[in-house]
Amino acid sequence: MKNQKRALILISVLLMTAFLLSCSTVTYDSIYPTLKDGHYDSEFPYRSTSIELQKISETIQRIIASAFYRVYVFDENDNYTIEDLKKERPEKIAVKEVLIDNSSSGTALVIYSGNGNVALLTCSHTVKFPDTLISYKSDKSGNQTKFIESISLKERHVVYVAGFPEGSTVDVLIDDPKSDLAILGRKYGVQSGIKFPYFNFKLGNAKDLEWGTFVYLIGFPMNNKMITKGIVSSPNKDEIGSFLVDAVINPGFSGGIVLAIRDGVPNFELVGIVHSVPEEKEDMLYPDITDKAAKYNPVIPYKGDIYVKKHSALRYGITRIIPVEALKKLLEENRKYLDREGFPVFQ
Repeated sequence: MKNQKRALILISVLLMTAFLLSCSTVTYDSIYPTLKDGHYDSEFPYRSTSIELQKISETIQRIIASAFYRVYVFDENDNYTIEDLKKERPEKIAVKEVLIDNSSSGTALVIYSGNGNVALLTCSHTVKFPDTLISYKSDKSGNQTKFIESISLKERHVVYVAGFPEGSTVDVLIDDPKSDLAILGRKYGVQSGIKFPYFNFKLGNAKDLEWGTFVYLIGFPMNNKMITKGIVSSPNKDEIGSFLVDAVINPGFSGGIVLAIRDGVPNFELVGIVHSVPEEKEDMLYPDITDKAAKYNPVIPYKGDIYVKKHSALRYGITRIIPVEALKKLLEENRKYLDREGFPVFQ
């Protein structure tokens, strides 16, 4: 008798458990349906994306670009113009020579790794520096004149990928300022056995994005690998499909990736590359940098010398995105070159 009661209780528990599970599944699917409409999703993913995002994040790298210049400074009493420098080498007429370097950091996506070769995608403006920089004199009213104060000539240009072997340097394989995209690469050789995780998800279509499409962004803001999210605005701003997102990004995110989900997780697609945020230059007044000025009392009005410095004010929350269509065009135009050099990306 006791055994029969136990059996009945066990059967009742099993039936109740099965009922609850079936109800929870029906309720879950009815509240969070997997939209099979072929469009990019506009709601927050209702299933975990951690595995896919971790895998993708391993293909994101931090890059540092540095340009080294030799600066020729001219006597303040000499009024040299561009025409004069075409006739006379600057080192012969300069009164001073100094060495300086300009650096920038950004994000790159590993798009190929095989046979000892590796290729990365980033923004052109992150790795490009002008060959010549010219500083002009100003008149008494502060207006720029045609007379040159100094000229800087680039002597060397290096791009590093943090953590890469053999000095971390890579070459610029393709640089397209028009689309603001660049492809970097390095040949380590088959014998090196070097391999990197690379992005092998689908290239999407930015032109399919809609107002309110949900996206993920991954990059290296201020030297930290981070994932953030955003909502698409102004889709198809131009003929190539540029768009905006409301994600808040910081310096170093340029070259980061934008991912959309089509018909639910894990269908991630690359839809764009982070370009920039609006920036406004402002003139700011600062106390003269001296020991005395550094100790001034902020409560008492400052009466010492001041100087003007240009300050960049970022307008956060408006992030410009390069559409993936620009990448597809770049790859199409340079496919033969990339294949010949041993970088068959996205094939």
